[in-house]
Amino acid sequence: MILLKSRSSFLCVGSGLLVVASMPPWGWWPSAFIGIALLDRLLSGQGAFRRLRRGFLVGLVWALVGTIWMVDLTPAGWAINAIVHASFMGMASLIVPANSGRRSALVGAITLAELGRWSWPFGGVPLATLAQGQAAGPLAPVVRVAGSLLLVALVVAIGVALSALFDGRQATKRSALVIGITSVALIISGVLAALAPEGHLIEEMKVAIVQGGGSQRTRATPSGASVVFSNQVAANQTVEKGVDLILWPENVVNPDPSTTSPLPNRLYSDEASTILSMEARRLDAVLVPGWFIQDDSDPTANLNYSTAIDSTGEVIDRYDKVRIVPFGEFVPLRSLIEVFAADLLPARDVRPGNGPAILETPAGNLGISISWEIFFDHRARDAIKNGGEILINPTNGASYWLTIVQTQQIASSRLRALETGRWVLQAAPTGFSAVINPNGKVIQRTSISEQTVLHATVERRSGLTWAAQVGIWPMAILAVFLILVGHKEPEGKSESA
Repeated sequence: MILLKSRSSFLCVGSGLLVVASMPPWGWWPSAFIGIALLDRLLSGQGAFRRLRRGFLVGLVWALVGTIWMVDLTPAGWAINAIVHASFMGMASLIVPANSGRRSALVGAITLAELGRWSWPFGGVPLATLAQGQAAGPLAPVVRVAGSLLLVALVVAIGVALSALFDGRQATKRSALVIGITSVALIISGVLAALAPEGHLIEEMKVAIVQGGGSQRTRATPSGASVVFSNQVAANQTVEKGVDLILWPENVVNPDPSTTSPLPNRLYSDEASTILSMEARRLDAVLVPGWFIQDDSDPTANLNYSTAIDSTGEVIDRYDKVRIVPFGEFVPLRSLIEVFAADLLPARDVRPGNGPAILETPAGNLGISISWEIFFDHRARDAIKNGGEILINPTNGASYWLTIVQTQQIASSRLRALETGRWVLQAAPTGFSAVINPNGKVIQRTSISEQTVLHATVERRSGLTWAAQVGIWPMAILAVFLILVGHKEPEGKSESA
């Protein structure tokens, strides 16, 4: 019994590692199919507790490895996120039957599990997702049809079909049916992806994405904010005249809230505003910088927002980040967690905004997702439905260990481009900054720590993809249906793992 448990645990770890290997930065996208196939074998013929335990362990390994960069930001958040993710996978494995009906049910259950953790708790944590692992693969265009959940469902379907292919002597008519239905689903999804609307050209525009550079793992605190800002201004001097839009990263304008006893190595609001206004006028373009500042009306809160400055140097619009980062920008259950890890938590929470994800400018209506928000498909849908003609993503990954989250963010930007039919412009102070076309192709991308400017000609676009129109509900309903279908399979002899 101990040996059996040891073997099954080893296989669960292998399944989790195979799934996470499909995701950036590793990017071996076919490995997700093998990982899901192995999970399917592990659930076959098992009792409820074993299914729960095995699914939990697969999810735990997947989350711990896929989000290991969080250790540097918030060890408590990393652990909590891993446990939550593992719980969703454990519940998904629990609710499928042990017989061959589990295969259709598993497609629905994992699809719902991914939707669940993207949404709850603390607003959801859509990191290291199955969809991100396929952003560079051939299946990615299907997100135009029904969003990232369709991509998740197809990944799981391929996995269970692969498992069915190796049923061998235990193969049944159901095994062949699973393979056949999966093949048909792939063909139909591919055809629909080719037919799905992608939006329409309004007008071309010239853009510049400014990356100030500097060392990775350096936060833009008041003591170092002047250096970060100076790097951005220096890079901005190389912007070519004739551009329509200049995009700066998230929170690179991080002024000291103090108004007395100014110090030469600190940045102050008036100074920053004057320089930004001058740069917009000098280049005769719309400039969008990212601010991070203490809330004047509440000294216990911070603000994270982007402004739009027109060619006259005037601020004409502002967007406050709506979806803020748990444990990074706000601390859920702060009073409880502070008892154990007060020194590891941000001193003040960010006050979230509540406005539409849009900046209205002379350069066009800019749909905006600040940093973390690009991981949430509904934030991009909000931007596009409010008239966004292009999607901008000012972000800041300078604080993070390694480059795992930065590569996952690029993958998310690629998915958002496909889902919305819009160009995506991503700006980061130390990388990665990128230009991504509506087909999800990365046209340009910076390196880590370099000071550079990306110049590109992009398109302002209109129109909605099917994914932008329908949202998540068709796939959520389909997932529930697949679970119910799986439970209708008569009990019988099932292969054991």
